[in-house]
Amino acid sequence: MRQAPWRLCALAVAALTIVVAASLVIAEQGGDGTGTERSGPAAATPPEASQSPDPDDLPDGPRGEPRVIPAVRSFDAADGDGWAPAEGVTRVVADGDGPLDDEADRLADEIGAERADDGARAGDVVLKLDDDADTGGEGYRLVTEDHRVTITGRAQAGVFYGTRTVAQAVRGAGGLPEGTAWDRPDRPQRGLLLDTARKPFSADWIKARLTEMADLKLNQLQLHFSDDQGFRVASESHPEVASDDALTKDEVEDILRLARDLHITVIPEIDSPGHLGAVLAAHPEFALKRADGTVTEGAVDIANPEAGELIDDLLREYAELFPGDWVHVGGDEYVASTVSDPEGTYPDLAREARDRFGDDAGVRDLATAWINDRADAVRDAGKTPQVWNDGMHAGGTVKPDEDRQVTYWTGREYGAREPVEYLEGGWPVLNHSSEYLYYVLGEPNDFTYPTGERIYEEWTPAVLRGTEPVPERFRDAEHIPGARFGVWCDLSDAQTPEQVADGIRMPLAALSQKVWDPGEPKLSWDEFSALAGEVVPAR
Repeated sequence: MRQAPWRLCALAVAALTIVVAASLVIAEQGGDGTGTERSGPAAATPPEASQSPDPDDLPDGPRGEPRVIPAVRSFDAADGDGWAPAEGVTRVVADGDGPLDDEADRLADEIGAERADDGARAGDVVLKLDDDADTGGEGYRLVTEDHRVTITGRAQAGVFYGTRTVAQAVRGAGGLPEGTAWDRPDRPQRGLLLDTARKPFSADWIKARLTEMADLKLNQLQLHFSDDQGFRVASESHPEVASDDALTKDEVEDILRLARDLHITVIPEIDSPGHLGAVLAAHPEFALKRADGTVTEGAVDIANPEAGELIDDLLREYAELFPGDWVHVGGDEYVASTVSDPEGTYPDLAREARDRFGDDAGVRDLATAWINDRADAVRDAGKTPQVWNDGMHAGGTVKPDEDRQVTYWTGREYGAREPVEYLEGGWPVLNHSSEYLYYVLGEPNDFTYPTGERIYEEWTPAVLRGTEPVPERFRDAEHIPGARFGVWCDLSDAQTPEQVADGIRMPLAALSQKVWDPGEPKLSWDEFSALAGEVVPAR
């Protein structure tokens, strides 16, 4: 018998009602009939079980080469759409309990991505360590393929620098092109020197510089915090020497924590036997006197062993506080070594030199021995000493010890020999060129503020003095491990901290390019400076 159409419709509606009701019951029971409750987000498919996003739905990256500072050393382009972060999709993937967790968190914040421990998929940035990676300790391989970026390095620092490339590429071009970048620095020491002794800078200002340096893949900050005008880090071994506005130990430790996260080493400098005015204000008994009894400003009496013990106390204290491999012991511009007649002007020093080292010894031998002793204290603390070049005197009875690094800054001072003499002597020489890398507040003594353009177009790490490079055989990283740009605050009120930050921004960017890759840059200066404005934010 045929059913009437309306009866068929009624049966269908009833059947559908039963199905819907059953589904609601199952849902309320947690889907398994047990009655177990499940709350909102947990009821959704777990992220690790979700499908990889459809690449066709993801944004494409740019074409060409990555646009970053410093430029990547090598890039092999490939066919493909590249990568760009996708809102609500892109994640930074690294083991949450692993050594790259901090690097992953930082990058996720910077590009507005989520974090994930595993399950890499299209749209993601993946961070990986590989003990067998041919990247060196600070290098990385960055592969952009199928809308995914994978950064691989042998060590954390290399992976971190890969994340700097990603962050810059997102700021400037929105993402990365398809292909593989191989990148590593040419020089292991790359950084900034900051004179906080003559001009105090706040902890926040210093941390902003650290973040800017990390953007540029710079890895050292030398703190010159002791000089005639002030001693700007609190001391426990000799609290009397610290200035009232010195950074506290808590502030320094906060700076050091950030520096560690950014893979930057902070190098303390206690400059002696000159530049000790702040210490001598608290200990006038150690001041150096001329033959006529007048005091030599800022200079310590290097014939007094108790003065050496005081400086060694400070060196040991800061060698323990600062966790890096180096401590700078100064050595520059000691007045007793630079006058025309050291022995006649300072007869007590001359007598001590003869007593200790023989009749042929003089004041400069005693000064050399002073630095040797301070370097011994630093080595005993497990650090490598660094010394200014004009604290290394030629000839004489006492020789500078071999286990140190020379920071070469000048050809202006007495005893400042040609860089080749230090290189031939077997000392690694760090480039602090006063011609290109000295930002001296107020521009005294014929200094002019260095420009990024001049560094970018003329300078390389091999240009240690003047404008000409050293001979080819000495130009590699073994002989010249790197360079630091120096901010010296001779006329401290000439610029505000904000003006200093603005004034050194482009020189630092140019330095970063030339210590990462000393070769001829691909971009013109105008192109480079425009790119810096896009990818390295002012801090």
